[in-house]
Amino acid sequence: MTHASGDSEADNEADNEAVEIVNGKVETVEVSKHPDATIPVTELSLADIERRRSHPAQWAVYFTAVLAAIIGPYWLGRALAVGSTAWLTERLSMFTPQGAAFVSWTVTLVAVASLGLAVVDSGRWLWRIVFAIGLAAEQFVAGICLLKFDFWYSTYVVYGDSATIANATNLGIIAAGFGVAVFAVVWVGLLVIIKKDSPLNVLTRSWASFILFFVIEVIALLVVMFGGLLTTV
Repeated sequence: MTHASGDSEADNEADNEAVEIVNGKVETVEVSKHPDATIPVTELSLADIERRRSHPAQWAVYFTAVLAAIIGPYWLGRALAVGSTAWLTERLSMFTPQGAAFVSWTVTLVAVASLGLAVVDSGRWLWRIVFAIGLAAEQFVAGICLLKFDFWYSTYVVYGDSATIANATNLGIIAAGFGVAVFAVVWVGLLVIIKKDSPLNVLTRSWASFILFFVIEVIALLVVMFGGLLTTV
């Protein structure tokens, strides 16, 4: 009986082992054995499960809110700039050009960074909500300062000699956008150039990518604030 029991235990141990390649070597490793199913039986298909997780109504509401955050605040900002120019000019006079550029850069950076976090941490709605709020704030600031391709003509027509602050604010937004473009090119270039087994592959990790993103954004801001651009528009 003892010998038979030992043979049975040996057979069970053999059943719980498998031959795999580990770090380039053939090794025998232990595997789990579950006599009973650990996942409950369900009649739902994978498509049914994905549909239940998708929440299309929530996404429809969210995309509507994002669209409203793009259109509404910009329109309101332009309306204030045209209809309440004197009042708005008085409020903007408390900023220096560098301060105005920094504020608009910060608002834009919050929107862009939260969008990136929403992609990385897709399970949370917090970053999507922060993105929508940051986008609305950026669009409101852009509307006040009449941001467009040739904004310096519009700002001079509306604000006259006080257009410097509006121009600096627009340059802050443009600096943040330019930083995003540069980061995208650099990051894609790293993905293409660096091999998967290279030690430099750490540069493509999420935390390293965010550090690189903020470094590029800070450089873009410094170029605007101290590179003489604030005096050219």
